[in-house]
This record gives sequence, structure tokens and C-alpha cells, in this order.
Amino acid sequence: MKNIYAKEVKSGENVSSTFMIMKKLFRDKEKTIAYIGDKSGDVKASIADSMDILKVGDVIKVKGVLENIFEIKEFKKIEEFLMEDYLPYVNRPIEDIMNELEEMSQEEFKSKECMELNNYFFSNKEFVEKFKKGIGGVSQHHNYIGGLAEHTLNVMYLTKMLAYRYNARNKEIAILAAKLHDIGKTVEYFVDGPFSFTLRGEMEGHIVIGVQMLEEAFSNNPDLYSEDFKERIKGCVVQHHGKLEYGSPKKPNTEEAHIVHFADQVDAFLNKIGQIREGVEPNTWSDYDRRIEGKIYV
Repeated sequence: MKNIYAKEVKSGENVSSTFMIMKKLFRDKEKTIAYIGDKSGDVKASIADSMDILKVGDVIKVKGVLENIFEIKEFKKIEEFLMEDYLPYVNRPIEDIMNELEEMSQEEFKSKECMELNNYFFSNKEFVEKFKKGIGGVSQHHNYIGGLAEHTLNVMYLTKMLAYRYNARNKEIAILAAKLHDIGKTVEYFVDGPFSFTLRGEMEGHIVIGVQMLEEAFSNNPDLYSEDFKERIKGCVVQHHGKLEYGSPKKPNTEEAHIVHFADQVDAFLNKIGQIREGVEPNTWSDYDRRIEGKIYV
């Protein structure tokens, strides 16, 4: 059992606990200089690792003291551990999120095209497991296990609300596109250790990957999908970042693409606000945060 978290390590105290290697910095003679930590944060450490056996993602039981740097004299690799001790997880039970996604899908998807495309992904157990473990980003919004599902649910909900409030012509397409807009993130990110980009994620990004995944789905039942349906769904995925400077290959050019973009933008931004306000006393200012290019009064 993990007994001390990184944020609890105090200067001058002898510490015996377990931590994950989050990032290796450099070698200093027979020591490894690295950031070690857990779901609470990380700390810079000097580890007596004469054989240079440690790698990113390893969990180690350490004995050491925090001075200018966390000086670790002894360590032992741990093979069995709970990942949720070391990586951040969504607060809400993931199955509750998945159930709400399914309920909304059953309510809204009535056409054969929408039901088939939804089922291609969400009746696939391998995809669903990756989706449930997915993150919204490495360091931006929803950057925790389950964050992808939480973000998807929020964007789907906001899209539904906007589509009905403004009587969008293609409500069903908009809501399905909201559910599928970030499926490429199941491939873009590595989540079985400190969060990072996969090689394919670095090379292609989740928008390109997502469109390729859609093309594979369409090819699975080519006689079902109309060209109009395919292009509208793909258009929403391609355009959901909104602006070229935000990484969108095209600006939104359909009603449903604008709705999905605004829903995505609102949820991502308010998730950042939620993270910024954590630990800030009411009626005080947060620190400046580069993600929102400012600070907020909590």
C-alpha cells in the first residue's frame, strides 16, 4: 500500500514510500537525476542507480530525504501496484459515464447510418476499453484517465442542447459527431504510464487518426452510408478545433460542425477553469495560468 504521496514529502524528513519514474533528466556519475511522483505531483530526485536500470514508468520503493533535491540512497523496483495511485483518474465512476453515453445514444440515434456507425465503435470491446482509459490531453484539458470519456459525454450533451435549442437541421449527425469527434485520441496518447504521445500521435495527431478510423468504419459497410452522411460526419471531426491556428485543417463550414466545435471549446475551457480553481481559497485570485492566458477570481 502506498503511504506517502509526493505532495506530502517535506524537507528534512526521512521518507520511505513508492513513486513512479515520471521523467529521466540526466546521469550524474552513478546517479540518475529524474522526476519521480504519483497522482498528487512530482519531485526532482537524485537516485543511486549505478547500473542505470531505471526507466520511465517504473515504480520504485525508495528510502531518502528531501533536501535541495530528493536524495534517494536505496530503491527497489515494485512489480505489483495500483495504477490509480500514480496516475490521475476521473472523479466520477467511469461506468456511470459510459452508461450515460449509451442512454443518450439510444435516445437520439434512430437512423440506420447513425446506429451502425455508433455500434461499429462502441460495440467493439477493444475500442471501448481504450476509450475508457483515454485522456483528453497530456497537459491541457481532461488530462487524467477517463478524461476522454468525460469530455466526450460533456460535448455530446452540449451538442444535443444546442442542436435542439437552435433547431439544427441535422441534429442526429451533430450528436453522433460529438460522440466520435475525439476517437483518434485512443491512438494518439500513451496512458499505461506517465502520459505522452505515441509515435503515430506525434506524426499524425488525433484528427487525422480519427478520420482514418471513420473511413475504416465506412468501408466495413460501404452500401449503407450516403456520401452526404460520410462527409458531414468527417467534416465535424476535421473541423472541431475551429480555427487553423488551433490545429483545425479546415474552419467549420456546416451548421453541425459549428455546434460540435463550440461544444468542444466550452467543455475544454471550463475543465481548465475547474483545474485552476482547485486548492484556491474562495474570494481570492488564482495564479496566472498559461492555458487560459490569465488568472481567475475564485
